[in-house]
Amino acid sequence: MIVNPAPTGWQVIYQQAHALLAAQLLWHWPPALPPERWVGLLAATAQHDDEQAAWHGRGGHYGLTPAGAPASFTQKEFSLEQATGVLAAARFQGRWRSLLTSLHLSCLYESLRGQSAEITAFLDELKARQQRWRRALKLTKAEADQAYALLHWADRLSLILCRHEVPEMGRALEIHPVAGQRYEILRPRADGPLTVRPWPFAAARVEVSVEAQLLTQLQFRDDAALAAALRAAQVEELRWVLEQE
Repeated sequence: MIVNPAPTGWQVIYQQAHALLAAQLLWHWPPALPPERWVGLLAATAQHDDEQAAWHGRGGHYGLTPAGAPASFTQKEFSLEQATGVLAAARFQGRWRSLLTSLHLSCLYESLRGQSAEITAFLDELKARQQRWRRALKLTKAEADQAYALLHWADRLSLILCRHEVPEMGRALEIHPVAGQRYEILRPRADGPLTVRPWPFAAARVEVSVEAQLLTQLQFRDDAALAAALRAAQVEELRWVLEQE
């Protein structure tokens, strides 16, 4: 989950919803790959945060901080089970989706190499599979990395929006480079729309959205109580307008 403080409690955005927002953003790019590869990239983007832990069962505190508040994903430890699950799910949509998903997992977790033999073995297997998939798809490493950079870009921009990280006073925040090009997001005017520099989208105006759950309770006794509150929560649609300068 992405958890933001709200005036009356917490604003919660599911990670799968954030991933769908990332796919919305990438959909507005001019297609940079052949159609079947472009659709596969959109699918990998939309599903890159699937297979989250089923923490909403009886008892347990997986979805909570030690103080009983909803835990944001940044407060949770690496889950080998989730990482393995999302890669296994990608397999059913083919080698291209699997390659992109594995590149994302490498990007996220390579820094954990050496923490345990199990994690290191997982990271080694990712590298080996990536090489096999690139050969089978007749792709160079540079071509695969450039395609993955688009997924990373969309993922990063979605997180910036979901976590309300766009700076104030017209200051710019870097998103993620693509093909050596630096991209920034900013709000040029306090009461105006957002923009991205340089402008990457096909249209001059883009509107995207994500759903959030609004919780009025600050603390929960266990996962079951949190899950029940989320199911009963008011749903808020967050919308952003991005316009070319």
